[in-house]
Amino acid sequence: MTTSTPAAAVRTRVRIPLRFPDGFEVATEAITFHGLVDGAEHVALVLGDPTATPTPLVRLHSECLTGDVFGSARCDCGPQLREATERIAATGGVLLYLRQEGRGIGLYNKLDAYALQDAGLDTYEANLALGLPEDARDYTAAAQMLSALGIAELDLLTNNPDKAQQLRALGLSVSRSVPTGVHTNPSNLRYLHAKVQHTHHTIDLAPVASLVG
Repeated sequence: MTTSTPAAAVRTRVRIPLRFPDGFEVATEAITFHGLVDGAEHVALVLGDPTATPTPLVRLHSECLTGDVFGSARCDCGPQLREATERIAATGGVLLYLRQEGRGIGLYNKLDAYALQDAGLDTYEANLALGLPEDARDYTAAAQMLSALGIAELDLLTNNPDKAQQLRALGLSVSRSVPTGVHTNPSNLRYLHAKVQHTHHTIDLAPVASLVG
């Protein structure tokens, strides 16, 4: 990390057994921190043995109440969380669960943006129409968390190039970006296309012209 970024320290470690609705189960060590720059209650989930490889697999997963908890089909967050947990557990690594609802704009603003999307805007246009950034996420706290866990070099499980760029700018070595699966359904196709068009996510999708409705 850059010298201008203060160090964080581990606060608590606790073992938690996870069980997903499809029956997948895995044990994790949940870790909390002191000294995160944004003051948010982010948590690291250590899965498998991160020391088994020089470059543990890491995912920065932004909180999504609607997708992660309620199973909303408007996004791909819930399926990505489920996929990441299993893939990281298999190789050893860390999932950072970051409290950045709605790409950092918060739950109420995200639902306001949903209403604008129902009126025809895409997810990024809706944020801008509300006077908010397209993507307000800053990954300084994520870099602090990884450094506190002794991780300086990693493989990053993501389709979002901004995550790798920010971590590298914060002094971490991202050896490679590992794409997640493509989790499409009729309700999230336009959302996923917007991610490709606006922020260059590496998602292999059919052309927009082939979408129905």
